[in-house]
Amino acid sequence: MPETTDTRRSVLITGCSPGGIGNSLAREFNRNGLRVLATARDAATISDLADLGIETLSLTVDDPENVKLCFADVEKRLGDKGLDYLVNNAGRNYTVPAMEVELAEVRQTFETNLFAVIAMCQTFLPLLIKAKGTIVQIGSVAGIIPYVFGSVYNASKAALHSFSDTLRVELAPFGVHVTTIVTGGVQSRIARTDRSLQPGSLYSPIESEYLTRVKHSQHNAMPNDAYARSVVSQVLYGSAPWRWLWPWARGRKNWIWEGRASWLIWMLSGGWAWSGLFGRVMTKMFKLWKIKNAPGK
Repeated sequence: MPETTDTRRSVLITGCSPGGIGNSLAREFNRNGLRVLATARDAATISDLADLGIETLSLTVDDPENVKLCFADVEKRLGDKGLDYLVNNAGRNYTVPAMEVELAEVRQTFETNLFAVIAMCQTFLPLLIKAKGTIVQIGSVAGIIPYVFGSVYNASKAALHSFSDTLRVELAPFGVHVTTIVTGGVQSRIARTDRSLQPGSLYSPIESEYLTRVKHSQHNAMPNDAYARSVVSQVLYGSAPWRWLWPWARGRKNWIWEGRASWLIWMLSGGWAWSGLFGRVMTKMFKLWKIKNAPGK
């Protein structure tokens, strides 16, 4: 594809399969006038987005060589422009009692939910620095609370949150921001509802409760499109309709809490009190401001 002179802000989104969060985010960014590059393992599966004029690419996030090929494709498409937004949405769920997990699945969950995100950030950093762009990480309330039977998924999201908090501080001198979306209950294809306890499980006496838990995140879940409208509004404009109580809270946010029960967990966990504090302390302690003020920056 030849280079273009497209002047729109650009966003690359992973995990855009139909029916999921990424698909709705792609549609909403497109509705807001951005140049959207949507990915899935097979671009043919997201023809619904291509029909809207959205550029679709094949990408397997946990394949390092495939990530590099995607970067080359995106770089060529953008020409001399940088990438304004990278949305790391692709993820994998795993709802199994902690003492009954299969280590191969544990490793694959972390491969997709954490290591692939790190690889995407590393690979696309040159384009993000060029645009002084924003990395958007799709996190989860599961990384904040002990969501029973989800220990592995919870841990992968907690690791993503911690990685992103540190990354935010380290990239600030280069003008790149990192926003973590702490997602509550949202309609999503990530929830696997076909799981059952293994024979002889310690939790057999509460098997019916376990099966309820497997589907729990989808109970009264926020519709994908409503979630996408709120998240995109906050990512692009720093505010959301229901946050009218804080009209001064503008600019690129560190954390965005959205989805069913996310506001309650935000309140109970004290997320309103400490966001950004330790980042400022680390910046001062280790003099990261010297990078920003270095000649040529």
